[in-house]
Amino acid sequence: MKTANKGEWSEFYVFLKLLGDGQICAADSDLQKIKDLCFPLVKIIRKENDSVKEFINNSPIIRILEGKSQNCLLELPVDEFKAKAEILLSEIKNAEKTFPVPEIEQFMDLIDCSKIKADSTNKSDINIVLHDTKTLRDVLFGFSIKSKLGGSSTLLNAGKTTNFIYEIIGDINPDEINAIDTRSKIKDRVNAVSSAGAVLKFKSMESGNFYSNLQVVDTVFPEMFSEILKFYYKGDGVTIVELVEKLKELNPFNYDLSSGHTFYECKMKNFLTDAALGMTPSVVWTGKVDATGGYIVVREDGEIVCYHLYNRNEFEDYLYKNTRLETASSTRYEFGTIYNTKDKQHLKLNLQIRFI
Repeated sequence: MKTANKGEWSEFYVFLKLLGDGQICAADSDLQKIKDLCFPLVKIIRKENDSVKEFINNSPIIRILEGKSQNCLLELPVDEFKAKAEILLSEIKNAEKTFPVPEIEQFMDLIDCSKIKADSTNKSDINIVLHDTKTLRDVLFGFSIKSKLGGSSTLLNAGKTTNFIYEIIGDINPDEINAIDTRSKIKDRVNAVSSAGAVLKFKSMESGNFYSNLQVVDTVFPEMFSEILKFYYKGDGVTIVELVEKLKELNPFNYDLSSGHTFYECKMKNFLTDAALGMTPSVVWTGKVDATGGYIVVREDGEIVCYHLYNRNEFEDYLYKNTRLETASSTRYEFGTIYNTKDKQHLKLNLQIRFI
């Protein structure tokens, strides 16, 4: 029996609901549908092991074709996909942790789908051919799927690769600070460093590749994010909006803000968009996106909306307004403890970004 969590089942829910609805609508930065900005669905393409299947919207039926031969495996009413989407939505809302959905698994067997979710090798969770009503062309897009039916999704996962390294300038008692073992011990240790009159000076990152990826966004972006991390661990803010406002207020890079230029906001939005569409810490970032279409979001009411790259401004605003920093496991990712290197004291702080 297949089991999955709410986020994983949400991916298959999107597959079913898209085929049932026959279209997907764009959203504004508050997850509300943009009137008259919907994209007709032509088909969904799924890779199943060594086979490629096409689920073609030929309303009132869905035709399932396989391989280069386009052999027709099955034809089913659109209403069948709508009904199964409603069943799955109800199960997702009422379940906890990982769970099976026997009726959906039977339907998966019927339509020859073996996977609940996409492989985690790239950011694209579903491949859809949409009809572009502006150019009158059918275009293949890869979308990343995020669901608000379960726990908040991560935008950027923590790892040792997301550690920022700071040199401690000033006299401190490292043993005393490292002994702090409160529930918010990392923040308390950072504040103890400040209380002792010392400062954290950004030196490098644990991953040279991630450092370079951030420089692709902007040459000063590693230094800029190092300041944001210090704000977060000092307790000066949690959300991206709060932290960027703090950065803007102090303006450590001495940008001329007198004319209203949004230096910090623009750089952050560019980073969040790159992270959403394909940039990861461990792989060289060339600017080539995996999620060529953008994001599909499953709202709490089960409606699905998209942030298509055609409406990039709304997508950027959504990411900016709906993300926050989070403290990951300091034991697992080895940060938050003062250590010595060449008679200098250092501290690593970790970056993880999650949706609100």
